[in-house]
Amino acid sequence: MAKNKVEITGINTSKLKVLKHEEMIELFKRYQAGNKEAKEELINGNLKLVLSILKKYQNKVDNMDDLFQIGVIGLIKAVDNFDLSHEVRFSTYAVLMIEGEIKRYIRDNNSVRISRSIKDTAYKILRFKENYMNEHSKEATTSEIASELHITEYEINEALMSLKEPQSLFEPIYNDGGDTIYLMDQIEDKKESKDLDELLNMRRALNKIKDRERDILLNRFIIGKTQTEIANELNISQAQVSRLEKNAIKNVKRLMK
Repeated sequence: MAKNKVEITGINTSKLKVLKHEEMIELFKRYQAGNKEAKEELINGNLKLVLSILKKYQNKVDNMDDLFQIGVIGLIKAVDNFDLSHEVRFSTYAVLMIEGEIKRYIRDNNSVRISRSIKDTAYKILRFKENYMNEHSKEATTSEIASELHITEYEINEALMSLKEPQSLFEPIYNDGGDTIYLMDQIEDKKESKDLDELLNMRRALNKIKDRERDILLNRFIIGKTQTEIANELNISQAQVSRLEKNAIKNVKRLMK
């Protein structure tokens, strides 16, 4: 039988406190007014949320204690950045932050900053999804979210990705102890020199291709998602993602010549 409970050294997970929604609102008000003790209560009262997220990663890492610490870092960031004015439950927001931190740790890459307006859109999406689930007892589809908020499916994907803090386009995506592989290594002609001019050419080429094509390249080669994962997020088929990816690579190569 698979182990469901996450064991963390030195912590009796069965005795961890779980805060009620009303308690968290009051604590956030106190913390944002300058009360540091309220922050500690918020962190300790949401550790079980971190544990619940860790369950899906038990077979991906050897040391769950380390992953728990990384998850707590994500929780702390969520506490520091949570905005009460958006009327979204903290757990809805924190899950994305915690998972983003864990996935970055597993990939061993760095993150980039996302504009405030995109994060505001992400909050609106989360609030709509939460309300829709409460009203209909099922997840809202991407098309339903797009219709309600008057935004495109691409904007939905981009906004939700912003809370996961995706990596910079020019960060390394793989290193086995030898040569580092960058996104440019996946799409540029290997015979071309990789000097500064080539990097600038690539930046210009990526800025000229369609938004959806660029988004798929980011998801595939920077964030590390599969074509199936991207297809599910964009409500298109895996075959369509594959065609878009191939076309994007072809267009970038063409624009770099």
